[in-house]
Amino acid sequence: FIPMPAGALFSAPFVEQAAGVDGSEPDWKSAVNYWFRHIWEYWWPLYPGVIVAMSVFEMEVWKFISAEFFYTPVAIGAGYYFLVRPHVKRLASHGGGAEGGSNRRAFTLMLPIIVVIGSLFVVPQLLAVFLPGMTLQIRKMLGVDIGLACGILVILRDMLRSGKVTLFRKVLTARTSSVLVSLTGVLVFKYLLTASGLLPLAGEELIRSGIPLVIAVAALPFLAGMVTGLAVGFTGTSFPLVVGLMAAEGSGLTPLATLVLAYGFGYAGMMLSPVHLCLIVTRDFFSGSMRKILRRIAPAVGV
Repeated sequence: FIPMPAGALFSAPFVEQAAGVDGSEPDWKSAVNYWFRHIWEYWWPLYPGVIVAMSVFEMEVWKFISAEFFYTPVAIGAGYYFLVRPHVKRLASHGGGAEGGSNRRAFTLMLPIIVVIGSLFVVPQLLAVFLPGMTLQIRKMLGVDIGLACGILVILRDMLRSGKVTLFRKVLTARTSSVLVSLTGVLVFKYLLTASGLLPLAGEELIRSGIPLVIAVAALPFLAGMVTGLAVGFTGTSFPLVVGLMAAEGSGLTPLATLVLAYGFGYAGMMLSPVHLCLIVTRDFFSGSMRKILRRIAPAVGV
């Protein structure tokens, strides 16, 4: 639920613990972590890609969610069938390595995440009241930043109470440095791609080639998602073209159908992109193979 660069790195330790920290089947663990980290991003209104899509289509939040929500149960079902189901018996016997716990301790551990998610809803509303001239995108992004800052303060308070302040001990390690370099490279690549105007040119070529508009609406976001590896990449670069195709006289395309088709194919391209940062950090965390991870998730992406 929390939009963050390389967010799959946050959930990877949970997957590793639940699946068994034995170093076996790194490609399968990578695929599970990568796939289920993204099941909400089709419609959750805090993700930048969703915000951009709603802005380009000029669509109300409730209408966008009602059109896109069905993707999530489909993604859960496909992920379970292709990735989890073959390992259910082994996972049941493993038990996740859980030891005794308490509801109070669980709430304390979840509090930073609860604070972040709460801030994502509350802060943008407060900013809208006190700074009405601020754009929706900036309000949402400030909500993320303020929420993360408050979450860090909650963690720091818990550390001070225990007498072990290790908050920034692993900020600059080989793994985190690799993530930072990858993130920087992906963002620079996205900026150069946008500034070059290559994607709009590719879209114009597709249109001039005389292919059916429905195929163009699917192909443009898929191409942009594959090249950028970002939801905000395929929505920001291809959706204005898609809306233009939809508005063309005699296109026969309706806004909701166009949105669902374009977002679904854009998302498929993003999930299969080798420059998707979540895929990169997941592969590095589990020491998996990019080719084998993509091969494992391909059936679910196809669904």
